[in-house]
Amino acid sequence: MKPIITAQELQSILSQNNLVILDARTGKTAYEDYLYKHISGARFVDLDKDMAKVVENAAFGGRHPLPDVETFGKTLQNIGVSKTSHVVVYDTSNGANAAARCWWMLKAFGIDKVQVLSGGLQAAEKIAIELKSGEEQFARTEISAPAHWQWPTSTLEEVEREIENNTSTVIDVRDAYRYRGESEPIDLVAGHIPGAINIPFSENLDENGEFFAPEILREKYQYLLKNYPEKLIIHCGSGVTACHTILALEHAGYKTPNLYVGSWSEWSRREGKEIAKDI
Repeated sequence: MKPIITAQELQSILSQNNLVILDARTGKTAYEDYLYKHISGARFVDLDKDMAKVVENAAFGGRHPLPDVETFGKTLQNIGVSKTSHVVVYDTSNGANAAARCWWMLKAFGIDKVQVLSGGLQAAEKIAIELKSGEEQFARTEISAPAHWQWPTSTLEEVEREIENNTSTVIDVRDAYRYRGESEPIDLVAGHIPGAINIPFSENLDENGEFFAPEILREKYQYLLKNYPEKLIIHCGSGVTACHTILALEHAGYKTPNLYVGSWSEWSRREGKEIAKDI
C-alpha cells in the first residue's frame, strides 16, 4: 500500500468497514480545533500525550522521544485501531507536524495499512468530504504490541559514529536558516550536527502543498544524494518532521531510512557535542 493517499482516493473508501481516520493536528488549540471541525469519524491523537513520552532532560532523548511500544499499544486500543485497520492520518500542515510521525509509529508498531492524507484537512475540505464537530463515538479494540519498534532508529552515539566513519548520510530536514545557525526558534542553540547535510522537508511538496509524485521525489533525491553513502539517517528538531522526509522517501521507493529520534533537540543539549554553523 502506498504511504500517501489523496483526498479523492480517501473519498472513494469512506464507507470501508475497517477504515480508521486519525486527526493529528498540533498546536495549543489542536483539540479545540478538532472539536470545532474534523473529517467525519476521525479520532484525535495528541503529539505530546500519545506520540511521545515526557522526559526530564531533553539532552537524553530530545523533546519528543518515542513512548514505550506497549504504551503506544494501549493508545491504539483506546482510539479503536486494530492490526487489520486501514488507517488514514491527517493534520493541517501537509503531514509536516504529527501526521507523518503517527504514520511512522503505526508502521513501526506493525500496522500494515497506513497512509497520510496529502494536503491534510484542507484538501479534504476542498472536495467537500463530510466534516463534523464534537466528539466521536467508536469501539475500543484489543491489540498485541510487538517486543520493540519494528522500523530502524539511530541513537546519538550511532549518528556520531556513522558520520565519523562516513558510512551513513545524515539528513537534517529543518529549514535552511536553522541548519545554517542564523537563528533557532525552538531549541536552545542554532546550528547543525557536523557532517549532516540539509534537505528541508518542505522540498517534498509542490506549490499546492501536496506531495510530489513518486518519480519526481526519486529523481530529486537521487540527484541530491548521488555523492553520499547509501544508508540514510534522518533527523529534524525533535524527531517529528523527520518522519515527513521518511514518508517522502518511502513514497519514492527508497529503503526505509533510520530515524534519529532525539534529533537536534538532543544533540544541541548534550554536553561536549560539536555544533556547526554555516552563516
